[in-house]
Amino acid sequence: MASQIHPTAVVDPTAELGEDVIVGPYVVINAHVKIGDRTKIGPQVVAGAFTTIGEDNSIHGQASLGGDPQDFSYRGEETHLEIGDRNTIREFVTINRGTVKGGGVTRVGSDCLLMACSHIAHDCEIGDGVILANNVLLAGHVKVGRRANISGSAAAHHFVTIGEFAYVGGLTRLVQDVPPYAIVEGHPSRVRDLNKIGLSRGGVSDEEIEILRDVFRRVFRGDKPRSQVVAELKLSPEYSSPHVAHLVESLENADKGHKGRYREILREEFARAGAELLGITEA
Repeated sequence: MASQIHPTAVVDPTAELGEDVIVGPYVVINAHVKIGDRTKIGPQVVAGAFTTIGEDNSIHGQASLGGDPQDFSYRGEETHLEIGDRNTIREFVTINRGTVKGGGVTRVGSDCLLMACSHIAHDCEIGDGVILANNVLLAGHVKVGRRANISGSAAAHHFVTIGEFAYVGGLTRLVQDVPPYAIVEGHPSRVRDLNKIGLSRGGVSDEEIEILRDVFRRVFRGDKPRSQVVAELKLSPEYSSPHVAHLVESLENADKGHKGRYREILREEFARAGAELLGITEA
């Protein structure tokens, strides 16, 4: 079936719309936008240039997707936003395209729920199955792992990594990397517990959850320095668990990073990737 485009919508002739796409009233779809099959776009949504949206997405009214990055370094480059499949993007959500220095692409995975007024800044990487509640604010270059759940009005400093299956409490201030599988809350954030419910819902076995529960006690509740516990874990039987190995890697990365933010030390790598993507060569 052909796409249904409301007569008040403005669609650039270079835009590519798949089958059964519904475009509501007063929508603006800019140049070089690609929208996958069966995606529904509500009233007054704006899709900025060089935005790719996958299949079966539901985008509610007044969302702004693919706007220019809010960064002084941006000089009109043709940077990108890529959104996967089966996402629900609610009212007034804003997602900005990437910057050259950040890799050139902002990415949102599939099966995410982005609630009203949440913001994803330039060069962020959002994994599959992520939930951002109302008014969540992600600064530039933030990475969110799969099935992380971030509660209302939490805010992440730029270059923060939020690990997979993490649960972030409402109004939490995130200035350092969030370990995977953790419940964090506070201003600034603190690890409170293991996210047992999120892990169980995500299909992690009871045996693996028990292993992680013991490891969390040792890392976050014991008397030894965390670096010592991490070194001991690498020599322990528990390290054969892929979840424990991932937790250890994440903690080691955070310790390498600038003020606990691992992605801070990847700035040069991101800039090289952005220049390569856009074919920019140094003079």
